[in-house]
Amino acid sequence: MLSPVTGRHSFHHPSLTTAQSLSILAGAAVMLSLSMGMRQSLGLFMRPMTQDIGISAADFAFALAVQNIVWGVTQPVAGALVDRFGTRWIALAGGLIYAAGLVLTAYGDSVLAVTLGAGVLIGIALSCTTSGIAAKIAARVVRPERRSLAFGLVSAAGSIGTFFAAPLAQGVIASDGWRMALVAFMALAAAMLPAALVGGRADRIPTIGGSSGGQQTLRDALAEAGRHSGYVVMASAFFVCGLQLVFLTTHLPTYLAICGIDPMVGAQALATIGAFNVLGSWLFGWLGDRYPKRYLLGFIYLLRSAFIAAYFILPPSQLSTLLFAAAMGLLWLGVIPLVNGLVTEIFGVKFLATLTGVAFFSHQVGSFLGAWAGGVIYDALGSYDLAWQLAVMIGVVAGAVQLFMNDRPTARVAATAPA
Repeated sequence: MLSPVTGRHSFHHPSLTTAQSLSILAGAAVMLSLSMGMRQSLGLFMRPMTQDIGISAADFAFALAVQNIVWGVTQPVAGALVDRFGTRWIALAGGLIYAAGLVLTAYGDSVLAVTLGAGVLIGIALSCTTSGIAAKIAARVVRPERRSLAFGLVSAAGSIGTFFAAPLAQGVIASDGWRMALVAFMALAAAMLPAALVGGRADRIPTIGGSSGGQQTLRDALAEAGRHSGYVVMASAFFVCGLQLVFLTTHLPTYLAICGIDPMVGAQALATIGAFNVLGSWLFGWLGDRYPKRYLLGFIYLLRSAFIAAYFILPPSQLSTLLFAAAMGLLWLGVIPLVNGLVTEIFGVKFLATLTGVAFFSHQVGSFLGAWAGGVIYDALGSYDLAWQLAVMIGVVAGAVQLFMNDRPTARVAATAPA
């Protein structure tokens, strides 16, 4: 389908109008935005909850660590269900489970309640409402040569959630307490349901050129991925991505409070990350259609490590914190379109949600350690120095190995690629 203006291939699927494709992508983006915006703002609740219900920083960090590991364990399962049955019902179930997790966290007064609510239930919900689902929708809606950009656009729009969710949470915490802030989040979870319905319309759209999967089964796809050295390297490096990012979202507000900085700066930092995520996700999605994605991924990991080192070495202030947040925001979700794009290029679209879900499990093991180990180190040593030093060191290693991964398509995909 050619654009009547430029004569070039249009961005969207040939069976869709521009308005239809944008509405479906918007549904996926809103669902992702709300889900990630709330999840990345949960660190703001650590200090008021530990003071109010008598749990320790390590207890709260453990609940978020459980959330991340549950998210990682259930993401491949959710991806397999999406690849088999479509996105709509999985996403709707995720929105309902998210709301249930918020209710249990808001009205529970024990470590167990917080772990089950903020940890287990929200972890399951995230596997049904975030990047794996949104990527599957985007892959169906746009043409193959523009998929990396589409992944970036959805992630960029999805980043807006943190921009308003963090200030909303901190404002309500300051005026009405942390329980009312979680009630406000329940309303956001309810808004995810119509977004899931709209985004789920992608289930009826055939994949352009087929799915590059033929008669391949799920077991065949997993075995093929396990034999591909580049996929193994990419998934392993993804571990570091999760560790660095969740360490920051969980512990940055507490670190700033220790340094005597206004708690609102922590919320402003998370909002700044969300705002710059928009630019970073779009930028790396655009770059991913033009340059080798493995180089871009390695570049992201190395730059993140450099910014973390610089921030924690220098004395913190409101200005340095917001500049650090802006720099990290540019690099935050830029990995998503690149990882999704690499999986699509190497293996095709048919099992995209499953294979990105398996890689994401590695990411979430890192997230678990970033949240939990950060709290343990702080409780044991009274500072975060060792935690950020470890985050920097393994980030440099991940960036270096990512640069040299094998990104060649499998023989199966190469044989079906257009000349």
